[in-house]
Amino acid sequence: MRTADALAQQLDGLVHFDTQRALDGIDLTVNAVFRTTGHGQLDFGGGEFQAAPRERIEPVLDDPEDDYGWWTLEKGAYIIQYNESLSLDDGEQAVVTPLERTLQAGAHHSAFVLDEGHDPLDTLLVVSRMGCRLKENCRVSRLMVLD
Repeated sequence: MRTADALAQQLDGLVHFDTQRALDGIDLTVNAVFRTTGHGQLDFGGGEFQAAPRERIEPVLDDPEDDYGWWTLEKGAYIIQYNESLSLDDGEQAVVTPLERTLQAGAHHSAFVLDEGHDPLDTLLVVSRMGCRLKENCRVSRLMVLD
């Protein structure tokens, strides 16, 4: 597994490396949140694939003097886009998992494997029945690259 220092060379958009670094990877941060506004479409061959249409949700400041706003999410599924984008070399694989703090806050996403770089990098976040608030640039996931 790559160290955070080595992995940082493969990422663009890090918000604050010293806070995002971990022993086993780098924490990913939220740049944007979207709600889906219609259905997507999957088929066997991929020729008829259509991503679900989405609408950006704007964060709201708790106080006009705050630097960062909050997304207040009700129960449901949302697409979160990370600040970070990833470059992978041929044959490399990365794993993204939810942070324990994300689960404890009432939200989760599936762990997923990447075998090519992504810009933008995003995932489906599911929020429990009690809802969840996300602050701009909050850390929600851990990225690890496997050697």
